[in-house]
Amino acid sequence: MRHPHTRTTPTTRTARRRVAGALAAGLLCAAGLAAPAVAAPGRAPAAADGLALTPPMGFNNWNSTHCRADFNQAMVKGIADLFVEKGLKDAGYQYVNLDDCWALPSRDANGKLVPDPVRFPDGIKAVADYVHSKGLKLGIYTSAGTKTCNSAGFPGALGHEYSDAQQFADWGVDYLKYDNCNNQGVDARQRYTTMRDALRATGRPIVYSICEWGENRPWEWAADVGQLWRTTGDISDNWGSMLSILKQNLPLAPYAGPGHWNDPDMLEVGNGGMTDTEYRSHFSMWSVMAAPLLIGTDLRKASQTTFDILDNKEVIAVDQDPLGKQGTVVSSEAGRWVVAKEMSDGSRAVALFNESGSAQRIATTARAVGLPDADAYTLRDLWQHRSYNTAGTISATVPAHGTVLVRVFADPRWATHPPAVELGLDSAPYVESGTPATLTTSVTDLGRTPARRVSVSLTGPEGWTVTPASPTGQDSLPTDRYLRTDWTVTAPPGTPTGSYDLTLSAGYRSPSGERVAAALPLTAHVVVPPPSGTSYLSDLPWLSATSGWGPVERDTSNGESAAGDGHPITLGGVMYAKGLGVHAASDVAYYTGKACERVTADVGVDDEKGAKGTVAFEVWADDTLVASTGVLTNAMPAQSLTADVTGAEVVRLVVTDGGDGIDSDHADWADARISC
Repeated sequence: MRHPHTRTTPTTRTARRRVAGALAAGLLCAAGLAAPAVAAPGRAPAAADGLALTPPMGFNNWNSTHCRADFNQAMVKGIADLFVEKGLKDAGYQYVNLDDCWALPSRDANGKLVPDPVRFPDGIKAVADYVHSKGLKLGIYTSAGTKTCNSAGFPGALGHEYSDAQQFADWGVDYLKYDNCNNQGVDARQRYTTMRDALRATGRPIVYSICEWGENRPWEWAADVGQLWRTTGDISDNWGSMLSILKQNLPLAPYAGPGHWNDPDMLEVGNGGMTDTEYRSHFSMWSVMAAPLLIGTDLRKASQTTFDILDNKEVIAVDQDPLGKQGTVVSSEAGRWVVAKEMSDGSRAVALFNESGSAQRIATTARAVGLPDADAYTLRDLWQHRSYNTAGTISATVPAHGTVLVRVFADPRWATHPPAVELGLDSAPYVESGTPATLTTSVTDLGRTPARRVSVSLTGPEGWTVTPASPTGQDSLPTDRYLRTDWTVTAPPGTPTGSYDLTLSAGYRSPSGERVAAALPLTAHVVVPPPSGTSYLSDLPWLSATSGWGPVERDTSNGESAAGDGHPITLGGVMYAKGLGVHAASDVAYYTGKACERVTADVGVDDEKGAKGTVAFEVWADDTLVASTGVLTNAMPAQSLTADVTGAEVVRLVVTDGGDGIDSDHADWADARISC
């Protein structure tokens, strides 16, 4: 895998061009769930060749090793061992895939591929035999061009398709990832179809992964060519990259099904560039999209938390459901996403995904996600591994960048489960150090049955004072009723600005007397009032800042992936001393405390990427879009942007990718100022 900005790094691959464009029955029983009473199960059409009837699951080394020396025979065998030892094989992972750099740069005298004798001293067949001995399968990589994507120039398969395919079959390869570099301008459909025919000619069943980055809309033509096709450019281990790819892949749901899958690229879970909350979102959303689940971290170094995410069998069951439906978007207002996936047993997997940088309430209903009318439903939380009943509302307060993933179905046994309750924060979590602030929490009964003897508590960091200013308990909460509690929260004087963890905890009893505990992690922001007058935004502290490639930079351009590697902000040859350098997709939020009136900036694509880059700028005042530019390119001069932010508590500066992926989208908020 490679990112458009890595072309100058000798150990990484050539840049991409811009992209154009169940629970299984056993799990249901183990969880104490009944099968749905209504909604006839769907039937999954079988692929003609029987390959990849569910999305492939396995491992690929690229995201963790690239072409470094630690990609070798020992690593591959070690991953196979860990699949067995850690239970990943039992969870459904089966492919151990080699990416680029496994071969020598030159073919032998007979035109055959030669495995690197340093990396693979026993050859590929011996590695395949070892992997097969574990009950697993081996995958390999090459490119539909004269060379692969790595700058070392390893041989591609263009013009050698039948010979290379036969070598792969003779070695015992079970999966081929076929890349798109150095393709000499040959028609993509022709190149990928030729390799399809070559693989079929070997007589060996080999899953065929088309990796042409979505450039030629493969979802429209590749269902009879390969079993999966990349829909986007390469993923990177950061929130902006994952989010951009997610948004590109979600609309393609109609093209996915058994034996033909949309592939939004491999998993980054465990590689360190995102938080555990973000990695759970990554894994949840890939599963609800019926995406291939190819682990991209070195499992020999993985934490237990990483294994817990990758081994969540209830989430995996959503991805591997035999009906093979990709989840579809129910709603997405203001970054509050509801994505629902029809399951073979008639249930729905529902992802409540929070794109934003602060906790948000996300809600839908059983009817909206396609379930039949019923008195009540069973709701299974797939990360908590708990079952509840709901009268029909599916909602949660979802932490920033988090996802709540549930399985919901009409169920005659719904009353055996306690009622679902929703914990929430009604008031904004902004606190000035040394000054008491009032936060208001709520506990709402979503169930058909009442929650009894409800109690609630709020805890903060050590040294903070948190005291209730209204009742913290209630004897009974019927359906849709709530307990609202005011809290006085004080951060000690001198507490630095930043984000601090709070925990809202609730306890209640179901009608059967079962005691249920629930907790919601919250974030309080210690803030300072904005200064009076006009200030450069690059001189002020932000609440949160995300960028699609590298961090948000103050007073320089985006540069590359490292902090502080930018250049003077330059738009159309004009240099600016002040401003913010970002990369789409990005979001920079400022606390303005309802005291500011106007944001101004010159905006555009920075000159550092030449003619590349396509972006759009937006200014949001709380949840309202108050200014936008439309799509801008490097060929366009800087545009002056003015936004009225009067009365806003939070102002957000957002840059989107202009709808075509995040290749070279270096964007500048030049001379950005705020008047308060």
